[in-house]
Amino acid sequence: MRALSIASTGMLAQQTNVEVIANNLANMNTTGFKQQRAEFQDLLYQNIQTPGAQTSDTGTYAPSGVQIGAGVRMSAIYRVTTQGDLKSTSNPYDVAIQGAGYFRIQQADGTDAYTRAGNFGLSPQGQLVTQDGLVVQPGIAIPQNTLSVQINAQGQVNATVAGQAEATTVGQLELTRFPNEAGLNAVGGNLYLETAASGSPQAGVPGSTGYGTLQQGFLETSNVNSVDEITALITAQRAYEMNSKVVSAADQMLQNTARLGS
Repeated sequence: MRALSIASTGMLAQQTNVEVIANNLANMNTTGFKQQRAEFQDLLYQNIQTPGAQTSDTGTYAPSGVQIGAGVRMSAIYRVTTQGDLKSTSNPYDVAIQGAGYFRIQQADGTDAYTRAGNFGLSPQGQLVTQDGLVVQPGIAIPQNTLSVQINAQGQVNATVAGQAEATTVGQLELTRFPNEAGLNAVGGNLYLETAASGSPQAGVPGSTGYGTLQQGFLETSNVNSVDEITALITAQRAYEMNSKVVSAADQMLQNTARLGS
């Protein structure tokens, strides 16, 4: 009976959907996190009678045909890259991106990764680093005798050093864009990697055409909407229950058929 296998694909699909929703809710307070959305598509169809097939020698055709689907499968888990809200922290090393772009981060193996999480700090050498100690590119070193740091909307980093009346420019933060942000590979730790699907990285100065601006003393919050996620969770739960009822009904029908044949 096809209903058993069809309903089982529906249960598997909704199980994946619930897992995606659970991950979204778990990361509601993760800096720079981008919501994910499970997307599905129907499976192959068994064509008992193809739509438009000739039904007689007189030239009549089936207007709709007879097609029986095989169920559903997950086609993608899409990352929604809409802007998250900005939260004030008053930490001079917290930097939020308002608009498009990613910070470029140098990983421990020397390769580049990208992030929207701007909760930075200083290394023992005075370099601007992530919470995991990875250097923010291009490398920016803050002098040890710095009294205050200012980062403007265009990413220019100025430091007021003890004994100097005016601030000194110590570096320039850059932003990186991708033709297809959804194609980035999430590897955890708020980091993404370039892939063939994302396209090549395109570096630019914050505030220039196509790039966002920076806000010192702010962090971008997760773009997860808890109300939407709970609504989606209830819908997924109901869909799972209905598919499980189909499995139970199909099993009961098979039992009745078996008793008739005995």
